[in-house]
Amino acid sequence: MKNKSSLAVGIIAEYNPFHDGHAYHIRKAKEISQADYCIVAMSGDFVQRGAPAIYDKYTRTAMALTCGADLVIELPSVFASSSAEDFAASGISLLNNLGVVGSVCFGSECGNVEKLTGIASILATEPPVYTKELRRELKKGATFPQARNLALISCGILNEDEASILAAPNNILGIEYCKALYRQKSSMTPVTISRKGYGYHDTSLASQGFSSATGIRKAIYENPDILKQAESSLIQVPDSVKQMMSQGFPVFPDDISALLNTTLLKLDCEGIPFEKYADVSEELAARLLRQLPDFLPFEEKINQLKTRQYTYTRISRALLHIALGTTAHQVVLGRNAGYAPYARVLGFKKTSSDLMGEIKKRGSIPLITKTADARLILSGAAWSMLRQDFYCSHIYQTIVQDKYRIKMKNEFTHSVVIL
Repeated sequence: MKNKSSLAVGIIAEYNPFHDGHAYHIRKAKEISQADYCIVAMSGDFVQRGAPAIYDKYTRTAMALTCGADLVIELPSVFASSSAEDFAASGISLLNNLGVVGSVCFGSECGNVEKLTGIASILATEPPVYTKELRRELKKGATFPQARNLALISCGILNEDEASILAAPNNILGIEYCKALYRQKSSMTPVTISRKGYGYHDTSLASQGFSSATGIRKAIYENPDILKQAESSLIQVPDSVKQMMSQGFPVFPDDISALLNTTLLKLDCEGIPFEKYADVSEELAARLLRQLPDFLPFEEKINQLKTRQYTYTRISRALLHIALGTTAHQVVLGRNAGYAPYARVLGFKKTSSDLMGEIKKRGSIPLITKTADARLILSGAAWSMLRQDFYCSHIYQTIVQDKYRIKMKNEFTHSVVIL
């Protein structure tokens, strides 16, 4: 058995859905790290942009396992749909606590890990020279992103040609991973590979290179039968994944519209303030209250609430937290519990049995493989967080059952995926 530094490489992902770019990422991660195994810390049934995943977490787990992943564990739901900072902190904590991950590999637009770690070290420690420049630029009327860039340039971390680094979504998330590694004093090494193909937010399907998950979701939403048609060649996913997708039951943001509107009405009737929930400010709560009787679809409601101050994603996360009952207090408890006080296994390969054994020996948190045993293993904040994971997935399963008129297994009857 190899030592910790070469046993496993970690990836933090959503696979929403899994595509050729993700398969490339897993291959390169193993190649660069020379690790025997790849462990994926994956979002459950709801994702970081504040929406339901297009396919359920067990389907996406099977996709990853057929394409190179050896073990998939679930990010706690409290942080899977949280800010980039909390999302990254939870993923890094989860991988670090397994005790077998030597490096964390992520995609980025710049492909320069030294540059990203340099920015992360400044943002993580906020030295006086940086905070002084940041405040000065903010007083001049710059937006926070603008002021941050100018302050980093003044500190010599960026030059003017590199200011766009903090405008690219994968760079931003990569910096947050590096910040989390720094703050948690983790021995895991950050590794990045250059993102190939279309951009993260690109809604087109690529004729060359890799299509984005955003583009694939849009194509399936606009043409649910595309996977059965000639155009399916444009859905750039591995053959095994395409088969799972064609047999799957996709869910989209507007599918939670009734849940959200009903929840808002119930909270208002019971006098429960909206700002109790994560990412909901008093101002946003007041605007929501004024628009309460509109009963708009989820995405239309987000666009109605969107302003220069509140981005689409920020509002989407806030509304999702209300719908799922994720409170600001739960987020604080989760942070205080170290972001990831347990590792819930969603699936693994039979060939990774040695890896599972090493995690049990070296890991610093409980490894949950059977939901029935969880209550005997966890307590306090950890048990509360896992119960919220169950609740969120049961909500998702209810949505699928109602939309497709099928019977779904629940969190107590669904087995871990083993390939």
